[in-house]
Amino acid sequence: MPPVRQAAARHAVGRTGPPRDLAEETAVALSFDGTTQAVMMATPADLEDFARGFALTEGIAAPGEIDSIAVVEAGPGLDVQVWLRPGAAARLSARRRVMAGPVGCGLCGLDSVAEALRPPPPLPPGGLRLAAADVRAAIAALPGHQPLHDATRAVHAAGFWRPGHGMVAVREDVGRHNALDKLAGALAAAGVPGGAGAVVMTSRLSIDLVQKCARIGAPVLIAASAPTAHAVRLAEGAGLTLCALARAEGFELFTHPGRILTEGIPDVA
Repeated sequence: MPPVRQAAARHAVGRTGPPRDLAEETAVALSFDGTTQAVMMATPADLEDFARGFALTEGIAAPGEIDSIAVVEAGPGLDVQVWLRPGAAARLSARRRVMAGPVGCGLCGLDSVAEALRPPPPLPPGGLRLAAADVRAAIAALPGHQPLHDATRAVHAAGFWRPGHGMVAVREDVGRHNALDKLAGALAAAGVPGGAGAVVMTSRLSIDLVQKCARIGAPVLIAASAPTAHAVRLAEGAGLTLCALARAEGFELFTHPGRILTEGIPDVA
């Protein structure tokens, strides 16, 4: 059984009201075949999903190439030990990370600028189409699946919206990229294809999120905040639709607007 770590802790110093819940962040080592690939500051929950999704979005291993995952205590932190099936281990060195990643960094530690800024795999044209109402409904639904954020006001969320199904999975973490990796792992474990829906996030859209979303195979990425200029360029080249600054009342389209039936809302290229 994996060790039990609380995702939130109570804190009352200097408060006259009830103790406040604070989000936990823990040093989480992601080890593959006995070698540590990354040490990330992450919320100590859904760690098997985290490892499975990290392997997928970093191009280390497909879900079917993972033999086993175990979570063990490692001093003050946790070690998520992943064992791969033959053939996947050769990809480890290309994405080797050589330093701990702070909670806000999805690319920290990569020892090659080219690797950090690599273009994501192109998404196939066509496929998923969403109505503008789907985009608005997806961003409106996400807060209802964020219990840790409700308790702490300190974490991000990544969800997966499927037309006709609604929000089928959500994961939370102190790091936006960690939340997306956890979501990717949850989708892979459930056998949900990335192309069947849209990723929905609470955060700004940076290049690492575009890279990861493309590897998941999700053709639409919806976010409450804005994208960076580099993220827009990367998404344009990957064929990924970016819907940002999304609210229940509207959103802006930055790339590949053809996947969204905008019902008279002007496309934003």
